[in-house]
Amino acid sequence: MPRLSDSMEEATILRWLKKPGDTVEQGEPLVEVETDKATVVYEAEQAGVLEEIAVGEGGTAALGQVIALLAVADGARARRPRARATPVARRVAAELGVALEQVAGTGPGGRIVERDVRRAAQDAAAPVRPGPAPAAGGRGEATAVRLTPTQRTIAERMAASRAEIPEFTLEAEIDMEAASALRDDLRELGHQPPPSVNDLIVRAAALTLRELPALNAAWADGQVVRYSRVNVGVAVATDDALLVPTIFDADTKSVLEIAAETRDLIERVRRKAVSLDELGDGTFTVSNLGMFGIRRFHAVVNPPQAAILAVGEVARRPAVAADGTLVARRLVDVTLSCDHRVVYGAEAARFLQQLRFKLERPVSLVV
Repeated sequence: MPRLSDSMEEATILRWLKKPGDTVEQGEPLVEVETDKATVVYEAEQAGVLEEIAVGEGGTAALGQVIALLAVADGARARRPRARATPVARRVAAELGVALEQVAGTGPGGRIVERDVRRAAQDAAAPVRPGPAPAAGGRGEATAVRLTPTQRTIAERMAASRAEIPEFTLEAEIDMEAASALRDDLRELGHQPPPSVNDLIVRAAALTLRELPALNAAWADGQVVRYSRVNVGVAVATDDALLVPTIFDADTKSVLEIAAETRDLIERVRRKAVSLDELGDGTFTVSNLGMFGIRRFHAVVNPPQAAILAVGEVARRPAVAADGTLVARRLVDVTLSCDHRVVYGAEAARFLQQLRFKLERPVSLVV
């Protein structure tokens, strides 16, 4: 199992694209793998014949663990101490996704037999069961939900974020009348895809980060690190996870370019076709739950980044006009969560101040 992401410790085999006995060319797609970040296709590192599949579909393998054997042209093969197992045990192991290297053999001379493989598969699949069921009025039978590598990594990173990062949040209300009018004008002019409110916010955030580099930073190895590129991550919810594809150099791209790139990334994230490179190297994140009618929320900082912007719903709400009258305006609540080791309150406040200025005078977003 190769290292397919910087934080990867294990991955799950989703689908083998070749079967034992097939010829494989160098660079040819070999297997679909789900890592802690995304589903990726692993390509053969050299040409040969796929001799054996050691980890079947649905099986999980640790980084560096053998998942298959490839016989190459000169007669050599992938080097590893081969587990001693019967042919039937090998076939069953491939079917059940069991790594033979981790199975204790009970056959003659310690050889792995079929029952050893099936026992190992049962142990790996056994759900975590609660203690004795409580009396009437309890919570009922508990069923453990098996996490995917992506879900497990998200859980670990968010727990680490809450435990390690001294986080603070600032809130602001932004008048989106002018920004919404700009969006409507671009749509009427036939620009496809028309920019969303989130595209305008990403653009405004990117320009603000260029002006205030203190937030385009991270905490790493006990020190503050500031980045020269402004790469804005856009949180995307899928059926079973939350992934953050990156708009690289967002401060140099127009609103229309951001809109087109974001649509493409979201579509590929949801069908699990995004590459690992597109999920990494973000320097700031925008998370938007406005489409669900959420007015405001506090997002968790995505380490090692220093800040994340949570965006709520743009909706018409009562506001006081300059002449003192009550009017309906399209407003949005945004919340900026920051790592206090990297960002101070005044810097975060200036960020929201500049963000509001750009969105309430959106001509700066299109020039």
